[in-house]
Order: sequence, then structure tokens, then C-alpha cells
Amino acid sequence: MLDYDDEARHYDATRGGEPRARAAAAAVERLLPQGPCAVLDIACGTGIVTGRLRRPERTVVGVDRSPGMLGLAARRLPGGVVRGDATALPCASRTVDAVVIVWLLHLLPDPAPVLAEAARVLRPGGVLITTVDKDDAYFTEDSDIAEVTADLRRAYAPRVPDRSAWVLDRAAELGLSTVGRTVFPGTGQGRSPRRWREAIEAGDISWCTHAPRDRVADVCRRLAALPDQDTARPDPMYRLIASQKTKIRRRTAR
Repeated sequence: MLDYDDEARHYDATRGGEPRARAAAAAVERLLPQGPCAVLDIACGTGIVTGRLRRPERTVVGVDRSPGMLGLAARRLPGGVVRGDATALPCASRTVDAVVIVWLLHLLPDPAPVLAEAARVLRPGGVLITTVDKDDAYFTEDSDIAEVTADLRRAYAPRVPDRSAWVLDRAAELGLSTVGRTVFPGTGQGRSPRRWREAIEAGDISWCTHAPRDRVADVCRRLAALPDQDTARPDPMYRLIASQKTKIRRRTAR
């Protein structure tokens, strides 16, 4: 995993910057509860998304374990950041109306403890909002790159920790039910055939590191033969799901 203290200074610039953050925040906003509420953003990073969620009627707190990231987040959310671990949140149980997790689960060997902590701090009726299926984001739109890489991805893509079916199953076990879905673009993050080939040759693409070399070489040759080698293809489309914690039903007197 990256050293996020070291990455903090240039993290936003290499991850889509303000355009992607605006799109992400707008998508999260569509799934948040309306009216006064308390929101906890787990792994808030630099706060580039978190800061956009603040409203006069809404309390927003960002949690991250990286001091470098929190130093930047504190500028965007003065008084609204806390250092903490996603598996041991510095919050009492049933105190939060919404938990937001953007671009974290795919990095974890096992996201189950993080999901359990999110469920713990949610009030009954509260909502967990998280990104899922991050590795599929570049291939939700048809393109020549998607076609060239399809067979290799299907055959050799590893079982990623943020796959939506798995996340929804764990959420259900924790008493959360799906109440919403949305997508948002990684604005300006579309890749050209040349950039894909360079990423594959550098060993940065997981489904290529598990594939036979001859098949990877064949995909690289086919990418090199595509037209418009330096023209970016469609931006990735990231997925968000919202799951609501079961409300406690009050017994009526008979």
C-alpha cells in the first residue's frame, strides 16, 4: 500500500483533482439523508470530497489515519477532522446518520471489519454510502480498449475486495439493506491506448500480472494497433451504493 503521508502533497493532482472530487461529492449528495444529519467520512484523505459535503444543517467529520492527509483535510474542514483507524472508529455506537467510504474498500485485504465498524456507528435508519467495483470503472462504457482487453480481464481479474455483490452480502449480514445506487465520472481520467499499454508493461494492471506473458503481449500488440494512440477513451464511471441500517420497530401497547 502507498505511503499516504508521502503521497499527500500531490495526491489530488494525480487522482483527478477538483473535477473528479466535484463529481464524487455530487453523487454522494444524491444518496445522503435530507435535512439535519451527522456524516462521517472514513478515509477522508485530503478532504477534497469531504469538504464539499458540508452544509449549514449538516455536521461532517472526516477520519483518516494518515497525518499527512489530515493536515491537508484540516484546511478544508477546520475543526472537522479526526485521526483514527477505519477498523476502530473514534465514535460511539449509533451516533451517525451517514457513513461515507470513497475509494477505500478496494485497497483492503479484508473490508469486513470496516463495514462492521460503519454499521456499529450508524443510527437505526442511517445510511452507509460506499464506492464499489473500482476496477471495472474503465470498462462500463463500450470502447475499443474494453473490447481488446475483455477476454484477459474475464479470465485473470483477481477477486477484488470491493466487488458489489460481496459488499452487499456483508451489509445484509450487518442489518443493512440496499436503498440506492448511482454513478459518477472520473472526469479527465480516460486513458489512451498508449497509456494503457504503458501501464500494462509497467506491471500496474492486476489482471495482467496474473496472465500468461504471451497473452499479455498479444493484448499490448492489439492496443498498439488501435487508431488514435494518444486519444483518451471514455472517462471511468465509478459506482456508489447506499445501504440503510434497519430501523428499530417500537412495540405498540395492546
